Amino acid sequence: MTRLTTLDIPTFHRSFVGFDRLFNDMETRFANSSSQGYPPYNVEQVAEDEYLISLAVAGFGMEDIDITHDGDQLRIEGNSPAEKEDVKYLHKGIAGRNFRREFTLADHMTVTDASLKNGMLNISLVREVPEEMKPKKIAISV
Repeated sequence: MTRLTTLDIPTFHRSFVGFDRLFNDMETRFANSSSQGYPPYNVEQVAEDEYLISLAVAGFGMEDIDITHDGDQLRIEGNSPAEKEDVKYLHKGIAGRNFRREFTLADHMTVTDASLKNGMLNISLVREVPEEMKPKKIAISV
């Protein structure tokens, strides 16, 4: 897998007119991407217009996680469950800290399902393009 670490945004600005917001979002995302390592996640394309986001949230219950879909933003927030006071850890390797993950969704993406099973939070997404937005064949009149 190749990871993009640098991006020459000014070069793209010359080729794409009217996409200022897109490039500002890209600059912000790439600048802050190194600080967002927790929780780890996968984005999977299930079918042509279906996607699955999976987050490893071991130790979090349904009551500890909040999922919000607002416009083109999908925000997943986790509040660390309360620590048990009577536990004496010899080694604590499972992170239990608060987190906030944000994903920018493409146009017409909707969240269809969210489930938590075996420490994995799975969020299903579908792209549903309205009929009036789909390409149409234009008949040529004589």
